[in-house]
Amino acid sequence: MSSKKLRVAIIGAGPSGTSCLRAFKSAQEKGQEIPEIVCFEKGEDWGGLWNYNWRTGLDQSGNPVHGSMYRHLWSNGPKECLEFADYTFEEHFGHPIPSFPPREVLQDYITGRVNKSGIKHWVRLNTAVIGCTYDPSSSVFTLKSKHNTTKDEVTETFDYVITCTGHFSTPNVPSFEGMESFCGRILHAHDFRAAEEFKGKDILVIGTSYSAEDIASQCYKYGVKSVTCSYRTAPMGFHWPDNFTTVPLLTRIEPNSKKCHFKDGSTAEVDAIILCTGYQHHFPFLAPDLQLKTANRLHCDSLHEGVVMIDNPKMMYIGMQDQWFTFNMFDAQAWYARDVILGKIAVPDKAKMEEEWKTCRVAEEAIEATDEANIRYQANYVERLQGFTDYPTFDIEGVVQAFLEWEHNKHENIMTFRDKPHKSLMTGTMAPVHHTPWMKAYDDTIESYVEGNKQ
Repeated sequence: MSSKKLRVAIIGAGPSGTSCLRAFKSAQEKGQEIPEIVCFEKGEDWGGLWNYNWRTGLDQSGNPVHGSMYRHLWSNGPKECLEFADYTFEEHFGHPIPSFPPREVLQDYITGRVNKSGIKHWVRLNTAVIGCTYDPSSSVFTLKSKHNTTKDEVTETFDYVITCTGHFSTPNVPSFEGMESFCGRILHAHDFRAAEEFKGKDILVIGTSYSAEDIASQCYKYGVKSVTCSYRTAPMGFHWPDNFTTVPLLTRIEPNSKKCHFKDGSTAEVDAIILCTGYQHHFPFLAPDLQLKTANRLHCDSLHEGVVMIDNPKMMYIGMQDQWFTFNMFDAQAWYARDVILGKIAVPDKAKMEEEWKTCRVAEEAIEATDEANIRYQANYVERLQGFTDYPTFDIEGVVQAFLEWEHNKHENIMTFRDKPHKSLMTGTMAPVHHTPWMKAYDDTIESYVEGNKQ
């Protein structure tokens, strides 16, 4: 008598969710029996954050806008550091392309792999998960979903749930004295959509994250008058152009004005304040006992191997770490989650998982406060996960070196690092140099970037 087939719910069809789909498809292609897979995607198409939406606030279905993508975003890291081990850029586009693709090119690459895999039938588009609970007595999840257009609600049960909704959608918004009466525009990076809005204006960028450095650079490219960069603990440390000023944290804004005061006593009058102050892990569609609660860090709270929930090993998360590695790390995590579900990897008991988690936390806290140390910590993590599964191996040390070269180029000139080529760790091919320097490249279409670089 055959046992009931397992059912697995994957929430989100962005890079993390599609990595999970590809992982199960890979097992199926090798003749392994896999569970029934259902992937819930609240958007109109897969791709997650890489789907550009000009809207802010609520989307056309009345849901909070998920994406933080802006019109002229280009990859801020070499594509060679995120390339899928089983699907190269060269395979997808038919020839080598430069190292820092615009958003449309990267989205095409992500969707190309899953289209080739033939797994779209597992995805329910326009379908948001609105509730998920777990019954320990039956070891079953009850998941409720709602179609954005028809408003039909469906309740069904699953044996495993993998949450792949990312953590760059719910803004972390600080408060500063005087914000309520500021006589300009205040927005979070989540709502930044196009740098042209700030042409000829004086702006204040608060934060030192990737979004801060990139939004500041984008605004410079598109003709901002001046940029004031405000930091909490340490400045970004780049050689900015002459119309940039770096100051400590904002302390207050004079009432009914545009005048900002900073910790060092300096002041600046600005037309807009852009809060590049990070995001929160936020999972309102899950019951409280299933929600991951962690800061944005390399070793997340509550997760065994950064994937499996210690309090409930049937609940998993992909892509929740602070990230240097991205797409290929999501793959390594997805292959690991898959093999736990398929019974090929045995998860330790809770006491052992907690012990291993504490060991990893100690190691994380001992990392030197340098980019290289952080990159190497995450490289070791990816390599560890690779060792558990049949995910194709790749030159992780080569990726580390590419990251370090990229960091050097950024500190040499933050406005020209995208003009530098890097070598694919999958194919060994050196990328061509884009036909137009980034500062003058206003055409970021696939036609210009891909076809225009065909040799």
